[in-house]
Amino acid sequence: MYISRHAEKTVEKLAKMFSSVLVAGPRQVGKTTMLQNMTRGIRYVTMDDPIVREGAKDHNITFFKDNPPPVFIDEIQRTPELFMQMKLLADRSRKKGQFYLCGSQQFRMMKGVSESLAGRLGMVTLLGLSLREKYGVAFDEPFLPTNDYLQARGQNLADISYNDIWRAVQRGGMPELSANDDFDWQMFYGSYVSTYIDRDVSELSQVGDTVKFIRFMEVMAGRTGQLLNLQSVANDVGVSQPTADRWLSVLAASNVVYLLRPYSNNQTKRAVKTPKLYFLDTGLAAYLTRWNTPEAMKNGAMAGAFFETFVVSEIIKSYYNRGILEPPVYFYRDKDMAEVDIIIEENNVIYPIEVKKHADPSSKDLIHFSVIDRLAEKSDGMLERGPGGVICLYDDLVTLKGADRVIPVKYL
Repeated sequence: MYISRHAEKTVEKLAKMFSSVLVAGPRQVGKTTMLQNMTRGIRYVTMDDPIVREGAKDHNITFFKDNPPPVFIDEIQRTPELFMQMKLLADRSRKKGQFYLCGSQQFRMMKGVSESLAGRLGMVTLLGLSLREKYGVAFDEPFLPTNDYLQARGQNLADISYNDIWRAVQRGGMPELSANDDFDWQMFYGSYVSTYIDRDVSELSQVGDTVKFIRFMEVMAGRTGQLLNLQSVANDVGVSQPTADRWLSVLAASNVVYLLRPYSNNQTKRAVKTPKLYFLDTGLAAYLTRWNTPEAMKNGAMAGAFFETFVVSEIIKSYYNRGILEPPVYFYRDKDMAEVDIIIEENNVIYPIEVKKHADPSSKDLIHFSVIDRLAEKSDGMLERGPGGVICLYDDLVTLKGADRVIPVKYL
């Protein structure tokens, strides 16, 4: 059963603007399935086929004679030799939507794009299924805690129970798991990790010790939702910090983890400069940290970290699905330990968000919003403090204090 993806509208829009469209993202999130569903009648070629791949590398000039555009090329990062030919054909024909591309490794592809297809290619990052997609919600605006957003979102809500949320957090967003309730969760992610290391990791970096790399992933998963401390991670794994830094680059480039940047401007001199680490699929993080059931997770020591990771991931998906490659999403923490979990900045308005796993929010949860108020006050009119709130497991959207609200997680 095909589950409609919100990124489809973005792909359609990009295909009208550019000669090439690239859908990038982690393995098994549905990139190929989505594009095949959208490009029926267009020739499909996969670079996973070793014979096809060898022909594309050795005879890239004739490749597009055998596979004339429009064409869908899967795992394009394995044949960067084709990028220059795509540029020549695009410049010659001036037609839009001629090349549909997808792949799971970003920084190899970016080199080919920057050298050959700059200005000729539109990009979208696809992650696992969002909560909206799982429940068939058509609403696809990027999350923003404004009156307009919350009112519009409230017109299209799914009935999601407390237990359903924790099941979504623990099971993750992989389409195959969502479409097949009988799939064994542990077997799926065990195979996922093995395939990821054999295919993506081995091609992106000379890891050498795969056992230690798996241990590295496990340690990182155990620190989701925390400030990144790479030296501490390296010590726990038993590798050098440069090695840990290189392995982190692999995880980030393949969209396994996301580094949430600290919010900074001229007024935030006391703010920390270290990013926070989040896994983009909570199911994978749960597998790596051995939280094998939703019940164990919601009552466990990492419940808060997993819920926060889930919320951040859902917000990032809402921006990625609209083609926004650099979501304006940050966090704030200063040297006095004042912290705001999420800050969204749009049009010089800053929106503060706290994330709490409990279902009984109070005004105490907003205690550090005063820091954001002061930042706006000191900006000489350059910044405005917008409405914010507490994203939590409460059932209803209610005002908590001033313009700040209790925002149920189903409003994401």
